[in-house]
Amino acid sequence: MSEEPKQPTFSEAFAEAARRSGFGQVTPGEDPTGQSLLRAIGGVRGLIESILPGLAFLVLFTVTKNLVLSVTAPVAVSVVFVLVRIVTRSAVMPAIAGLLGVGVSAGLALFTGRAEDNFVVGIVINIVCLVVLLVSLVARRPLIGVIVGLLTGDGSGYRTDKAKARVVLVATWCWVGLFTARLVFEVPLYLSGQAEILASVKLIMGVPLYAGMLWVTWLLVRAAYRTAPESAAPEPATTGPATPGPAEPEQPSETP
Repeated sequence: MSEEPKQPTFSEAFAEAARRSGFGQVTPGEDPTGQSLLRAIGGVRGLIESILPGLAFLVLFTVTKNLVLSVTAPVAVSVVFVLVRIVTRSAVMPAIAGLLGVGVSAGLALFTGRAEDNFVVGIVINIVCLVVLLVSLVARRPLIGVIVGLLTGDGSGYRTDKAKARVVLVATWCWVGLFTARLVFEVPLYLSGQAEILASVKLIMGVPLYAGMLWVTWLLVRAAYRTAPESAAPEPATTGPATPGPAEPEQPSETP
């Protein structure tokens, strides 16, 4: 009788999600590079898939003011992204997730007849992320520390290391600042119904700001998790001045 596959625990599932996220593209302690940063945001394809639907809405709505065309065109673009990934046998889940987000946003805007409602899903996601980060800080388990601990196998080692604790705390607050800044700019624009400006702000504070914050986080974490150089190892202590002893016979060389 075959055994049923073991279901991953929450910790294992969270660790796998962390490895697949942008944080997992650079091992803590290593120097981040431009290539690793591009990989963290999904490569060139991921960059296009993240920007093009929002850009399509901005251009079409600014030019035509046609709500139906402006919200359905990004959905069509996202469908094309999914089909391309299927044909090229690439990982399809990122494109499907993007299609779901764009589709729900478009459906909400069409249901209410308000162009600004196309951005409600994004605003809600920012609120959820901000709440999770703040809860982790209140619980004294900074989210960045939890993620880095899972990636390095260090667990909650940051709680006993002052340098690591300070770094993950600062990094977590930086991400709090990112999501707060997005909400400070986007919510007033949403409430005032300025869909075109809201679309522009979302593009500017989307991938570029996310990539910049990833870079800052990597640099901060590297400072605390970098492996100490071997030359720093302490030399064996001596109890006094060396005294000459009998000469040892010369050993034959191991290599010719």
